This record gives sequence, C-alpha cells and structure tokens, in this order.
Amino acid sequence: MFKKILIANRGEIACRVIKTARKMGIATVAVYSEADRDALHVEMADEAVCIGPAPSRESYLAMDKIIAACRQTGAEAVHPGYGFLSENEAFSRKLEEAGIIFIGPKHYSVAAMGDKIASKKLALEARVNVIPGHNEAIDTPEQAVKIAQGIGYPVMIKASAGGGGKGLRVAYNDKEAHEGFSSCKTEAKNAFGDDRIFIEKFVEEPRHIEIQLIGDAHGNCIYLHERECSLQRRHQKVIEEAPSPFIDPATRKAMGEQAVALAKAVNYQSAGTVEFVVGKDKSFYFLEMNTRLQVEHPVTEFITGLDLVELMIRVAAGEKLPFTQADIKLDGWAMECRINAEDPFRGFLPSTGRLVQFNPPAAQSSGPLAAVRVDTGVYEGGEISMFYDSMIAKLIVHGATRAAAIARMRDALNAFVIRGVASNISFQAALLQQPRFVSGNFNTGLIAEEYPHGFNAAAVPHDDPAMLITVAAAMHRHYLARNALISGQMPGHEYKPGTDFVVRLEDGTDHAVVVSATPGGELGWDVLFAGERYAIRTAWQFGQTLYQGTLNGEHFCMQVERRGLKYRLFHWGTQADLMVMTARAAHLQSLMLQKVPPDMSKFLLSPMPGLLTQITVTPGQEVKAGEVLARIEAMKMENVLKAERDCVVSELLAKAGESLAVDQPIIGFK
Repeated sequence: MFKKILIANRGEIACRVIKTARKMGIATVAVYSEADRDALHVEMADEAVCIGPAPSRESYLAMDKIIAACRQTGAEAVHPGYGFLSENEAFSRKLEEAGIIFIGPKHYSVAAMGDKIASKKLALEARVNVIPGHNEAIDTPEQAVKIAQGIGYPVMIKASAGGGGKGLRVAYNDKEAHEGFSSCKTEAKNAFGDDRIFIEKFVEEPRHIEIQLIGDAHGNCIYLHERECSLQRRHQKVIEEAPSPFIDPATRKAMGEQAVALAKAVNYQSAGTVEFVVGKDKSFYFLEMNTRLQVEHPVTEFITGLDLVELMIRVAAGEKLPFTQADIKLDGWAMECRINAEDPFRGFLPSTGRLVQFNPPAAQSSGPLAAVRVDTGVYEGGEISMFYDSMIAKLIVHGATRAAAIARMRDALNAFVIRGVASNISFQAALLQQPRFVSGNFNTGLIAEEYPHGFNAAAVPHDDPAMLITVAAAMHRHYLARNALISGQMPGHEYKPGTDFVVRLEDGTDHAVVVSATPGGELGWDVLFAGERYAIRTAWQFGQTLYQGTLNGEHFCMQVERRGLKYRLFHWGTQADLMVMTARAAHLQSLMLQKVPPDMSKFLLSPMPGLLTQITVTPGQEVKAGEVLARIEAMKMENVLKAERDCVVSELLAKAGESLAVDQPIIGFK
C-alpha cells in the first residue's frame, strides 16, 4: 500500500480523498493555486505545494508542475478527483513514465473511453446499445448543420472531451445547430484544450441513468447498481439518487452487464461510470463512459456500504477486489443535492464572494438529521472564487425508502445555513416537493417543463402559510419582550408590549393574530390565528439563524432573518418576507408611497460577476433583437449576452479583459 499520495485537485473532492487516505493511514499532499492558498483541502492535507496562479491552465491543468510536486514530496501515487486532469490520457501516461501510479484507469483505457467518439465505436464492437449519430469529429458549423439535418432534429452537439454539461448544446433547427457548434467548440477548447465536436440524436423524454462499476488488475469487473441522474438544469445534474425509481431488476441487470462488457473490452482497472439514456419503454442506449470518480458517487456508497475512493486506491496498489457481483447489496435509498453558489431568483447566475455563514446540517447532532452527510471543500469565512466551479457542498441523505429519503433531505435543506453568497437551496427544496419528482415519474425535461420562465419565490407556494404567519408573530413578540427589559425606564411609564398584531404578507394581505406568553414558564408562545391556537415551543435566541422547535407538538426547523421592519423566513424552498405591526401602524404603512427603482432599460448590465471576454458591438451600431452583444466567462462557463430588442449602441462602459461586478453597466443604448 502507498505511504503517500498527492491529490491533483481542489475543493470538496480533494477533501473527500484526504479523509479516506487518512482512514487508511496514507499521508496526503495537496496542490493549490495562489487563489486557493487558504482553501480547506490545503489545511487538511499533511503537506501542500503551490503550483501556480489562479487560472486552471497555469495550475491545476499544469501536468509538469504536478509531477514536480510529486518528486518534491515523495508522493508515490496521484488521485485526480474529477474534472481537471482526471480523464486526460496524456497526464496518465506522463505519470506512468515518471514512475508514479495514477489512481485511476490505465492511460489506454482513458484514451479509449474518455474520448466519446472512440468509446462509441468500442461500444458498438462490444454489442452495447448506442444512439444514432455522426461519430467523426466535425470541422465547421456548416458541416454540423448538414449532419444534423441528416440525423434529424433535435440533435445533441457534444465536445468529444466534454463533461459536466460543458461543451454541450441541444439544437432544434439549423440556426441553433450553427450557433451551438461554435459555442461548444470555444467552450471545449477553453475547458479541456480539445475542441473536437460530434453530433448524435437527442432522445426526447429521456432519463439519464448511469451504472457505477469497479475493475481491478486481475480481470474482475463488477457493477454497483445504478444512479438516477435525470433531474438536470441545462445538462447539469441537480439531484441524483440511487437506485432509480424507474428501473426494474431485469433492466438493472441488463444495463450492468453491458457496462461491464464495455469496461472489460478496454481492460478497465478503477472506478468508472457508464452513462445511458433510457426511454420510457426502458430501452437504453450508451451515452459515454466517465473514466473517473463521479460527483454523485456518495449515493452509491450509501446503498452499497462501500468506500469507492478506498477501492480506487486499493485497486491502483494492485489489490484484488474483495467481493463478487453476488456480494453487492442494495440497502435503502440515497439522494444527493448539489449545493451551488448560484442565485435561482436571478436565472441561476453564479454568485461569488465570502461565506459569511456556513453551517451545514451535519453540525446538528440531534433531531431527524441522522444519516446525513455533507461533502465540502469550504468553511465559514472562506471565499467562493470566480475562477473555479460553483459547488459549495454536496448534501447526501439515506433512508429506508425513497419517501423517507425525500423527507430527510427536506429537513436537512431547511437546516443548511449559507449566507454571504447566494445558493440554490430554495430551488432544491422546491424540486423535492414537485409532484412529478415525488411520484418518480419524470425525465430530463422536468425542470424546463415545470419552470419554463425560470424559478422565483412565487413558484414555491408554501403549503402551510399559517406556519409562516404564526412564527413571524411569535418572533416579533419575542423582540418586544426584550425591549420591555431595557434598564432606566421611568417608573409608571414602563414599556408594555402588546398582544394584538397584524401580519402583512408580501402579497399585501393582512392577517390578525393574538400572541401570548406560554404558561408555566415554557419556552415559546401561543398564537391565536383564524380561530386556531398555535403552540410554538422553541429555545431560539436572538441572532440565531435556525428557528427550530415544535409547532402544536410537531418538530419544525426554518431559517429566519430580521431585515428592518420585515422578518424573512426560509422553509421548504419558500422565501417569505412578512411585516408584523399594530393595526394602527399597518393602516399608516398601507398609505406609504413605494420607491420606484431607476430605469436601467437602456443599459446592458452584467448578470453575474465574471470576466468580460468580448464585446461584439461598437458605438453607433444598429443591433437587431437576438444579436450577440458580449460574452462573459464565469466559473469555467461562457455566458453569451444577446440583445432583447432592436436598438442602437450609444457607448461602451466596459472593455474586454475587465472583471465585472453583478449589475455593472457594460453597454449603453440610445
């Protein structure tokens, strides 16, 4: 077994590998860019080596620097994590030539399977079901359009070296095929250094289901059941689960055996994933093979009881797999939510900055939060950088049934506190109560179909408004009780908090409540609302973000903030602002004029913090609706800004190469 390994990655996956290595008694070496000098994986590792500036090309993608770090520290092996160099055949070969073990498949397997064009040809030879398409690299957008017409729309335009939704577009017509080819080629070159593009038929109403497998150097290869990854937004996985609610044992066996046959065709030795697109009749087709650990590997670990990182390390060290296919169990149900630094209320634009608060639910030791795991590479006070991907953490839960896993995940999301940057927690919570998802009858189009105009607070109506109203009233009365304790009050004129209030919701409706202290010295309040008594019992203290306790004897947990006259409550995906006032104050407040925001319609504003890579217009130019105005790069993704209507450019307010803040003006129009 290795004595020391180097992790050629960053963030949560680097921390994840370090934890398993520590459990196995293996020393670890972290590498980091200048932007990651204070990162969690650097602190956790036994040693750390700086390998260059913030841009990935000069640090995490710099093979020679990583190999030099191995020599400097005496690391015998390298775990690549996922992303960066994890599926780079040249990196695997260079390590081998340097006498360093790659904790992953052999370079020839990476070359065969990591290349989506080559892997599709191999799949055909191995008698694996494949999707119709053009498997040769395409050179021009005109050629892409012609091929797409031959296959028949819709088609998927994909980068051969792509992954994680990068370098992928779906085209429904010639115009989208032409534009999609150009965008994919640019994105693939920037992200992977490989701009080869191919096209295949897009299966409508598809499910994205993948088979996890593990192979060793002794000819053994075993599949570890499937993962359901159909819940996606713009081809990025949002919630993954294992097993799939759609797959029956016979289909599971057939898919698993095809995945193993493909892996054995290239003598696959490590953890890997074969991805399939599955039709509503349970017909399945090979998409691609990921020759690395997947982001969603923890759900497989929960249902099988196996540590995939440990298995990768043991296989790389030459050990034989300690089990057979018959030994693989399927225990309960697991789900994973990817918690990303993006704002669901602003079109999921990236959010960067400092984590003012970071309190994951695993920190809660009691209540219904058993079987909850949080994989993260950040900490409170740390920074979410614009240079890398937007993942803050992965929240994974396990339950005896799918319904139990959903309920546990909802509780865990309620208790996951993130402040300082926006996160997609509210969106995740909304999806977990979406009827199609709860039923298990969904496909990759669910999010686009259910949220065609994007996601907003109104898209998540709370199923118990009385809970929000009564909690806001109780909080307000709690604050007033503190005010009554202020010292130095004039005798006979002491402040006496009232009991009758009006709670105003965001929709402008008013609701009368009566709040009284609980009898017998209990912690909490009794709220009378709409003729019903709501008994709130809580040990909440001022300044705490989590407001938890019982409501009429039932446990609840929500996040709360006081913002001026408003109480902002977060619960089950709903974000609600409520005002609590006396009846007189409510009447006066209803007479107040609303401040109108300034008109910014004549400016193109940066929708996110990022790097302005290109402005495609000049002052005085007439622009038609739909024309490209600018391109912004943020978190390894290219974002194209287009004109919403016909206009004339009056001035350029930023220039290419400039780092932009959110809502910063870029272009002015006449």
